[in-house]
Amino acid sequence: MEITLPEGYRLLALECAESTNAVAAEAARRGEAEGLVVVAERQTAGRGRRGRSFFSPGGTGLYMSILLRPRFSPERAVLLTAAAACAACEAIEAELGLAPGIKWVNDVLLDGKKVCGILVESSAGADGLEYAVVGIGVNVSAPRGGFPAELADIAGALTAEPVPGLRERLASRIAASFTRLYDVVGRGEPLEGYARRVTPPGTKITVLAPEGPRPATVLGTDENCRLLVRYDGGGEDALFSGEISIRV
Repeated sequence: MEITLPEGYRLLALECAESTNAVAAEAARRGEAEGLVVVAERQTAGRGRRGRSFFSPGGTGLYMSILLRPRFSPERAVLLTAAAACAACEAIEAELGLAPGIKWVNDVLLDGKKVCGILVESSAGADGLEYAVVGIGVNVSAPRGGFPAELADIAGALTAEPVPGLRERLASRIAASFTRLYDVVGRGEPLEGYARRVTPPGTKITVLAPEGPRPATVLGTDENCRLLVRYDGGGEDALFSGEISIRV
């Protein structure tokens, strides 16, 4: 893949990887500096949040992971997920003129179907984050034969047929946008564009908490990209992505 990266970033392009996140994390443990971008043509064990798999066939998707050495507290790592989702949206908007949205916290949707997933994995030490790996998987074109039956109703793609060079252009745009937004997060500034793309106020959701599902209504998001909700039975909450998922 011919991908243009921001200054200081380095590309590791692989034909196949078990998981680009796993490759980047192993590089981090070996002492690799911030800025390594791992891209694979296909993944044999792509991962999603909460132990789910990520369908990663060759030739149709973009599978990339970015190794970071953040200089902020582990509590702010959730903002990396938000920044990556915004970067994916910006790239899709600029390249294809489409209008994707973000299902809090890590799914990018188009016409109600998931076209991109984000998985941030990190390691914390006594002095803060040792490293973070930001994984971004995009269903660029529809796979031959369609998505597996268990994904057919929830997964979508940006294009019906492969478009030459589209994956490389998207990767370049995502890397550029994410680099800019990562700097914004590092400065403690709000992520512009996140609130207007994320699950909007008034949306009826089910909060999938450890103690069980709870119906709620979205009120908005705060400066740390937590989802603000009001439960149907009373009470309000600010949800952290590491603890909670939602179903719209």
